[in-house]
Amino acid sequence: MSLVRRTAHRYELNAPQGDNVNRKFFHSINVQMICDASCIFTNVEAEWPGSVHDSRIFRFSTISQRLSQGEFAGVLLGDKGYACETYLLTPLADPQTAAQQGYNLAHSRTRARIEMGFGLLKARFQCLHHLRVTPERACDITVAFTVLHNIACLRKESAPALAPEIEGDQYIHYFK
Repeated sequence: MSLVRRTAHRYELNAPQGDNVNRKFFHSINVQMICDASCIFTNVEAEWPGSVHDSRIFRFSTISQRLSQGEFAGVLLGDKGYACETYLLTPLADPQTAAQQGYNLAHSRTRARIEMGFGLLKARFQCLHHLRVTPERACDITVAFTVLHNIACLRKESAPALAPEIEGDQYIHYFK
């Protein structure tokens, strides 16, 4: 079982206008990642402007196409921003029974690994908090740091201490 999550990376207002303005009216790029229980990222989609919805990123991703064609066994867990599919499970919107509440609790606890993976990535490469590059370069750097993170995990390098994340601290800043 793997986990999928999208994160928005914010950048300064003098950046290019257009599709990069998200629903909260700031410029961003969307990065979707999938990780396993060991916080190793198995898939990265770092190419989408901030205005693109999570479901669309996933729907047009190679991994979604391959899952829908039955190439892989197993399922992904996604948050409520994704459409529920046979291969992508999302939380129930209004759980009524104890079983439904238990499902949502187990779903939430399992998805905590992707949050931990993002925390480890940002702690290991703290420049992600204040990166000032073009949107295209920010995407490339994000992918490169993800590969380096995976190598560090596979080599069993000591994990950095996880600091509590501040709302405005989760964004990559970049300039034109």
